[in-house]
Amino acid sequence: MDPAIKVLVTMPFQEVQLRKLAGVSPQIALTQREARTIEDIADSIAEAHVLYTWRVLPYPEQAPNLRWVQLHQAGIDQFLDHPLYSGTDVIFTTASGIHAINVGEHVLGQMLALAHHFRRMVEDQARGTWPEKRWKRYLPRELFGATVGIIGYGSIGRQVARLAQAFGMTVLAVKRDARHPAEENSYTIPGTGDPEGIIPDRIYPPEALHSFLSECDFVVLAAPLTQQTRALLDARALRAMKPDAFLINVARGALVDEGALIEALEGQQIAGAALDTFSEEPLPGDSPLWRLPNTIISPHVSGFTPCYNERAADLFAENLRRFVAGETLINLVDRKRNY
Repeated sequence: MDPAIKVLVTMPFQEVQLRKLAGVSPQIALTQREARTIEDIADSIAEAHVLYTWRVLPYPEQAPNLRWVQLHQAGIDQFLDHPLYSGTDVIFTTASGIHAINVGEHVLGQMLALAHHFRRMVEDQARGTWPEKRWKRYLPRELFGATVGIIGYGSIGRQVARLAQAFGMTVLAVKRDARHPAEENSYTIPGTGDPEGIIPDRIYPPEALHSFLSECDFVVLAAPLTQQTRALLDARALRAMKPDAFLINVARGALVDEGALIEALEGQQIAGAALDTFSEEPLPGDSPLWRLPNTIISPHVSGFTPCYNERAADLFAENLRRFVAGETLINLVDRKRNY
């Protein structure tokens, strides 16, 4: 009987990262096979016990020995209807936490851009214009003393809170279980985030969303996409926001009723938005969002970082160690919550 734990990696990890993974235990037999479709690993997946993947997921009959899938991304939403997830007891873990630094910096950058009218400055630069009433055109909002509300207090939300606190902001958060603020069995880069959940001035349950929104100068969406969070920010929720508040979405586009958001931005019901995710991607060229003067569009890039694979390999190595030792894995997906 072969005692090896056969691990199949479908991402282009570098040799140093592969050595780190293989060196976790002599029980690990590691194979790297880059894959865009299941056909690319058809000759390897049947024997695999562990699969590291981004978008390529086998059907149960193609992977009879599979026990655990480690995803290269933070979200599980694209796989909710896949038979391997919905119809088996194969363990799933995510890469949640490896994006916290870069997404947190993206959020703070967008907050500063919105509050200090950077878009107007770039537009005036392109026109070669020095506005006569520049004091009025560029009068900023200060982050110091403002209130940021974070919907979804996971790794990204906690890093946003850490950075916002350094700017002197009041921090509010919405968390599914507001009574337990600490983070458990989640990947956290040392020196980042808020593992103990002590930064927010107040934590709200989802049922108090509208009350929460009415307090915020900036609303940051960092929640997973689930049946409960789909269209979480609908027309009623947007009306609960302050008219001078900004929305920043670095989670999933489907968390927002996009039609209602367009109406709120066009009617200046809210001050503006910085959007990195959309209900349809790529964002269609005829979407009004492209042309709204109070909106900043980025093409789902807030999660990009040159450190992505390095951090992903660190997380996977620790999870491999735990898997071999029979310990609880980091970022284990709860199928009742779907994150």
